[in-house]
Amino acid sequence: MNVEDAAATALAEADASFEIFRRAPAEARARLLDAVAEEILALGDDLLMTADAETGLGLPRLTGERARTVNQLRLFASVVREGSWVDARIDTREPARTPPKPDVRRLLVPLGPVVVFAASNFPLAFSVAGGDTASALAAGCPVVLRAHPAHPETSARVGAAVDAAVARCGLPAGVFSIFVGGGHEIGLSLVRHPFARAVAFTGSLQGGRALFDAAAARPEPIPVYAEMGSTNPVFILPGALAERGAALGTALADSATVGTGQFCTKPGLIFAVEGAGFDALSQALAARVGAKEPTRMLYGLLAERFRAGATALAAAGVRRLAAAAEAAPPAGSPVAWEISVDDFVATPSLREELFGPSTILVRARSPEELVRAAAALDGQLTASVHGTADDLAAAAPLVARLERKVGRLLFAGVPTGVEVCAAMNHGGPYPATTDARTTSVGTAAIHRFARPLCFQDAPEAVLPPELRDHNARGVWRLVDNRLTRDDIGAGA
Repeated sequence: MNVEDAAATALAEADASFEIFRRAPAEARARLLDAVAEEILALGDDLLMTADAETGLGLPRLTGERARTVNQLRLFASVVREGSWVDARIDTREPARTPPKPDVRRLLVPLGPVVVFAASNFPLAFSVAGGDTASALAAGCPVVLRAHPAHPETSARVGAAVDAAVARCGLPAGVFSIFVGGGHEIGLSLVRHPFARAVAFTGSLQGGRALFDAAAARPEPIPVYAEMGSTNPVFILPGALAERGAALGTALADSATVGTGQFCTKPGLIFAVEGAGFDALSQALAARVGAKEPTRMLYGLLAERFRAGATALAAAGVRRLAAAAEAAPPAGSPVAWEISVDDFVATPSLREELFGPSTILVRARSPEELVRAAAALDGQLTASVHGTADDLAAAAPLVARLERKVGRLLFAGVPTGVEVCAAMNHGGPYPATTDARTTSVGTAAIHRFARPLCFQDAPEAVLPPELRDHNARGVWRLVDNRLTRDDIGAGA
C-alpha cells in the first residue's frame, strides 16, 4: 500500500469511529485513558531498556518519564470524569421580554480525527501515548499517530499498548492508529487528508511550519498546534546577581546541559548586567560547563546539526566562554558563549534555538539594556527573571515586555521541568508555537481539540447531558450568568 492509501485508510477508520467515540459516555473515555496507563505499566522495564537503547537518555530519566506519561493519562481521565471542561453555558428563555429571548445552550464538542506527530526528545511523555494523544482522546477525538523515527521500537511497543487498551474497552479499532516509518510524505499525506480535523506537533520550526502551511493550503484549512522551539531567556537583575551570581551560574549550566540540552525549555540565553556578581556568574557558568562530559544526543543527524550550529556561532564572532571535551556525533559537547547586548541585537541568528547543550551569556551595561534585549526577542515558551524584592520593584518595564513575548514567566528556579497541572501553560507566541492561545501541557490542552456548539430552543431529548435541565453529571455550568451545579429551576 502506498503512502497516500495508507494515510487514507487510517483516517477513514478514524472518521468511521468518531461518531461512536464522541457519543460514548464520558466514563468510557476515562476508562480508556486509565487502560492505556495500565497497559504501558504492564510492558515493564523492557520498555525502558528499549527506549534507552534507542535514545541514550538513561534508565533513571526514562523511569521518571514513564511515571509522567502514566500520571498525565490518569489526570486527563479525572478531567473527563468530572466533566466541567466542556464549559457548559445556559441562558434560559424569557418569553415576556420584547423581543422574546430564546433558550440558548452551548458547550464544547470534539473536533474529529487528530493527527499527532510524536517528539524525539521525550520518547514516552511527548510521543505515542503522550500529552497530545491523551488530551485528544480525552476530548473524544480519534488519534492517528505519526511516530518519530528516532525511537521506532519504543513507539511500536507503546502503540501496541494503546491498541490493547482500545480493544479492552470495547471501542472501535479506528480510535487509535500508528505509523512507524514511511518518511516525511506520510506525515504530509495525513495532514492533507480531508478527514483530518486538527494536527498536534512537537519539533523543529522547519517541520512545524511545513505542516502548518500544508494544513492552511487545504480546501478546508484545519488548526495546527505546533510547538517549534524556544531559547527561553533568563534575565538576572543586579541585586540577585550580586547576591548569588555564582550559584546562578552553576544552576543555569546544569539546566542548559541536562538531557544533553535536548529540552524545549533549555535556557539558551542568559542576560545579566555588568557589575557586582557578573564575574562570579560567568566563571561559575564556564567552570560547570567545562567540567561536563560529552554525552550522546538522540540521533546522529541531530548531533551533526548541533555541531554545525556551534561552528556557525564561532564564525559569527561569538566568544567561546567554555567547552567540554570535543566529541564527534552522535555525542554533543557542552559549550557556553559570551556576547554583548549590542552584538546580540545586531545578529538575528543568535535569537534562533540551538538544540543541544549550549547557552549564551549576554553582557548588558544597564538594566535598560535588558529591556532592549527583551524587545529584540521572538516569541518564547518561557522567560525567567531572577531578582531581589528591590530589583523586581524597579523591573516593571522588563516584565511588561516579557509578558508580550512568552507563554510562561518564571521568577525563581530554572525553566527546565514543566509541571503537568491545571494551571500550566506550555506554549507561546510564534515561532515558539503556531497558536499562542493554547498549551500542550496540562489539562487545558484538551481545549485544542474541541469547538463550541450552540443549541437554540432545542427539545430536552436532543440536548447533551451537560446541557439538560437536570444536571445528571453534576458539572459546573454558567446558568443565566451564575456559576452553579444546580438543576435548571432548582429552588425557584
